[in-house]
Amino acid sequence: MPEGLKKILLFFKNKYLTATLLLFVWICFFDRNDLISEIKLVSKINHLKTEKKYYEQQTNVATEELKELQTNPANLEKFAREKYLMKKDNEDVYVIVDQNNRLVDTLNVKIQ
Repeated sequence: MPEGLKKILLFFKNKYLTATLLLFVWICFFDRNDLISEIKLVSKINHLKTEKKYYEQQTNVATEELKELQTNPANLEKFAREKYLMKKDNEDVYVIVDQNNRLVDTLNVKIQ
């Protein structure tokens, strides 16, 4: 018998080492909370935390805009014109977009 095979058989004759090795393999690969699932869950948690930060920032921005709109009527008109492209009866609105159809600027021109 080759020398390497004898060492492996001696290793498996020790029941404590064998049981420990089998338990380790079971926990890492076959258990409901295996190592691969845990890594995926940690990745998902990190992704959700970054999304949470983003949405908290967006909420803060929206809250600031709301406060600004509620305190100043001139800002309300400016907001309506920029965001919703509203216009007065004697105006034309020209919307300038880039190649990706993103809004670059709006131009209100009064008609005489």
